[in-house]
Amino acid sequence: MKKVSFVIPCYRSSQTLPNVIAEIEETMKTLNQYSYEVILVNDCSPDDTFETIQKLCQEKEYICGINLAKNFGQHGALMAGFHQVTGDILVCLDDDGQTPANEVGKLLDKIEAGDDVVYACYSHKKHSLFRNFGSFVNEKMAQFLLGKPKELYVSSYFAARRFIVDEMIRYENAFPYVIGLVLRSTKKISNVQVEHREREVGSSGYTLSKLLGLWFNGFTAFSTKPLRIATVSGGIFALMGFAYGFYTIVKKFVNPAVPIGFSSLMAAIMFIGGMMMLMLGLIGEYIGRIYICMNNAPQFVVREKIDNRKDS
Repeated sequence: MKKVSFVIPCYRSSQTLPNVIAEIEETMKTLNQYSYEVILVNDCSPDDTFETIQKLCQEKEYICGINLAKNFGQHGALMAGFHQVTGDILVCLDDDGQTPANEVGKLLDKIEAGDDVVYACYSHKKHSLFRNFGSFVNEKMAQFLLGKPKELYVSSYFAARRFIVDEMIRYENAFPYVIGLVLRSTKKISNVQVEHREREVGSSGYTLSKLLGLWFNGFTAFSTKPLRIATVSGGIFALMGFAYGFYTIVKKFVNPAVPIGFSSLMAAIMFIGGMMMLMLGLIGEYIGRIYICMNNAPQFVVREKIDNRKDS
């Protein structure tokens, strides 16, 4: 009998987690060809989320609870959960009930059919406008910088084979980015259509700063294309500067009475200087992350673990 390992990063979800666990339990009763476990990772939530996880661990013998020492973000929490997985198939879903646990059978069927990773996709997403915009930018970034196929939709609800999990936990550097780890591990990735639900309680924990941090993780940890763009841009601007200088000299010879414009010169200096600072900042971002990784900055730090799992 194969085991399914559910990993759920938790933040401000004390009111929604019991319903998510109940739905998983009811669904897995109908999929009796699998045993299962659930790993709940509290990402240092400021409410009583971990108290809820403790209670669930006491009530259910298939739940492992992890309490992180500080907020490491969704991907850091996922990596903490991946290190506790003992099953043959990993399933990741959200803690707010918007990702339907009762449709996990669709993902498992695609895995059994031969795919290595299966992402849930939605015909109508029920996120806020801000969250949908963040997802759109994340999709385009993964497509351009990480080589994600255009037709592939990535989401927080996915299933993966055990060897993919083993490959992901081999990554020990800071700033983990799960999508990047998946895309570099296999090409056998597919989608399956599921329903996306309205959020019943609270709001998304993603802020603009967290979204920006997630995007930086993606393109600085798993792609060198931004540096190549900086190189090409530098060459283009150098060529433009040379052409403009040649044009200015020719114009002065042809019509000596025409004054050299001070305002246009300052505009060119400000534009080129701004681009240079932008490119230097990008290079500095890469160097800074290399420095942090050399200092062995952790992906996550576990404060407490509750593990009374038994085969279910």
